[in-house]
Amino acid sequence: MATTPSPADTPISGRHRVAVVGGGSAGISVAARLRRAGVTDITLIEPSDTHWYQPLWTLVGGGQAPLSTTRRPEGSVIPDGVRWVRSRAVAVDAEASTVRLSGGDHLAYEYLVMAPGIQLDWNGVPGLAEAVGHDVVSSNYTPEYAPRTWDLIKRMRSGTAVFTHPATPLKCGGAPQKIAYLAADHWRKQKVLDGIRVILVIPDPAMFKVPAWSHVLEKVAARYGIEVRLRSEMTGVDGDARQLTLTDHSNGTRETIGYDLLHAVPPQSAPDWVKDSPLADSASPQGFVAADKHTLQHPHHDNVFSLGDVANLPTSKTGAAVRKQAPVVTANLLDVMNGRPPSHRYDGYTSCPLVTARDRMLLAEFDYDLNPTPSFPLLDPFKERRTMWAFKRYGLPPIYWRGMLTGRL
Repeated sequence: MATTPSPADTPISGRHRVAVVGGGSAGISVAARLRRAGVTDITLIEPSDTHWYQPLWTLVGGGQAPLSTTRRPEGSVIPDGVRWVRSRAVAVDAEASTVRLSGGDHLAYEYLVMAPGIQLDWNGVPGLAEAVGHDVVSSNYTPEYAPRTWDLIKRMRSGTAVFTHPATPLKCGGAPQKIAYLAADHWRKQKVLDGIRVILVIPDPAMFKVPAWSHVLEKVAARYGIEVRLRSEMTGVDGDARQLTLTDHSNGTRETIGYDLLHAVPPQSAPDWVKDSPLADSASPQGFVAADKHTLQHPHHDNVFSLGDVANLPTSKTGAAVRKQAPVVTANLLDVMNGRPPSHRYDGYTSCPLVTARDRMLLAEFDYDLNPTPSFPLLDPFKERRTMWAFKRYGLPPIYWRGMLTGRL
């Protein structure tokens, strides 16, 4: 990988063969694979100067990894030969095949790959935007707050700790639970857990969508004495009073709970400009991009593909899902470029590394039909393992940086 030209050196006039919107794991992976396949004239639209490895933010918040290990300069991960336009996409005209950029320019494309990621809607819960990052409220969903989570956990010796999960699709769906387990395990080792009320708020009827893993997580929560509120959601925060409102969607009742630590995960959606675009799926309340769940091709625009968090697919939004989606998008895009129908299929594979203790983890892998699809079939996937924790902490990051982002894995 080499640093690509600066914006001043990057022409955007003319029609580009392939435009990739988003320089996160999904966009970079597809761009790298297209380059390896010999495709030229690829333009990547990404405003950020920093590329983050977000799966480690839970361990940052749990005091198990430094934040510095999760970031690299964006230019260092952009594949050689890919043109980097350091601007923000703000609109797309699918009929004219153009993307409008934040500076007012329009970039024309022959083929479009949509991978702008997901939007954190802090204003989706009244009071949350004002409370997060202040006093005793934090969130591992942004790099500026993740280290703060660990500071709050270390300082806590008694009181009430609340960990919330929004009622929208979200990236890394297991993360709201994982930090609760890491915190509880730390407090147990510090011999203060008995003095802390731990509440885990989950909007779903079960702790995990695959029943076998849900049963294991029920036992994990019970081990720590965690009070699990199913079918419930945080619907308001008063940071000054250190109080939140929980709504039980099974009966509509509301409860005010005081807290001494709040780890809040905001509602999430497609970026606003994507919601307003012709590519948004009308069936998605959050405005995610419409895509055939197997080919990842847009149902109305054959020259558009999407993957990653922005795609409206019935599977969990994880980096592991992107790792399986990127080869399918690449192969099917090449098919379309060569006048053939898409021939590759994505089966919904996703993976949720569920950290259950400071040295234990479950690796939940499954497909669209919720069938377990273990990468290590000789190991019982429903058993917490130290080796799986080590794999997440030390094995997956180099696989990500050196394999996935380079198009090798």
